[in-house]
Formats: sequence, C-alpha cells, structure tokens
Amino acid sequence: MGRSKVVDDLVLPWVNLFLSAPLSAMVPVIMVLAGIGEVTIILTVVLFAVWIIVLNARAGVQSITPSLIEMGKSFGASVFQSFVKIYVWAALPEIVTGVRLGLIRGVKGVIIGQLLVSVVGFGTLFEIYLSHFLMEHLWALVLVIFAFAFAINELLAWAERSVRYYAASR
Repeated sequence: MGRSKVVDDLVLPWVNLFLSAPLSAMVPVIMVLAGIGEVTIILTVVLFAVWIIVLNARAGVQSITPSLIEMGKSFGASVFQSFVKIYVWAALPEIVTGVRLGLIRGVKGVIIGQLLVSVVGFGTLFEIYLSHFLMEHLWALVLVIFAFAFAINELLAWAERSVRYYAASR
C-alpha cells in the first residue's frame, strides 16, 4: 500500500472500515464460517490486530526518502533486495509500533473471542467465576490479563525505542 498508489486507493478504504468497525459484532459471523472453537478465536485476534499493523507499515513506507530508493536502484538492487534492505529497515520503527498496537488489540480480540465463544480459555473462566459469583477470582483474572497486556506493551515499547535510530536514516 505504501509503494503503490493504485493498491493504496483500492485497499485503504477497506482497512479503515475494518479498523473503525465494531469487530466484536463480526465474531458471530466468524463462528458461522469457522465453527465454534480455537479457529474462531485465532481469526478474531487476527481481525483485531492486522489493520493497525497495516496502517503503520504503510505510513513507514510512505515516509521513506525517495533518494534512498533511488540510491538502491542506482546500485542495481532488485525489487526483493530493495524491499528487504531499504523498505523494511527504513520503515522498521513504524512497523514495530504497529506490531505493539496490534498485539494490544490482539489481547482484546482474545478476550472478546473467548467471551463470545466461551468454550476455551479466559471465556470459560469468566463464565465460571461470574456464574458462581467468585468475584475475587474474577478480579484476579482481570488483573492477570491487564498485567499480561502491560508486559507485552512495555516489551514492544522497548523494542520500538531500540530501533528508533532507523527513522533518522530516512
């Protein structure tokens, strides 16, 4: 999307639609298509996470200096070499930021998918704790999920800070 205007014009409205849509309403549709089980949860996580990663990668590729791309062409870089050695490295800070935001949204997707499917994992635990009014267990589970999401966020924020110097090469 960041390299081709035609692809950007075709795909960007769909990415924005799925990014802003209430994706929890799509879980029953996924359940009809994929059945009840872990496949539905995996598809829900992907549906929650992928759009922000795509938008951030697009922004990173669009912010690459054209002279950097021209330099690769003048040295005879193939399309694959340009992609691997120029586009990926120059857009890496935005890609890592997108992965960080996508993983946090993915945690929400896991919880929503498991709550709506409620056959496996946290959804089952939430349902058991709520039906038996075990509030201390419920709050402990919520705190564990928050701590997990916070740990993922901080780990990827550290990775984001460690690749920030690649942005200066643009």
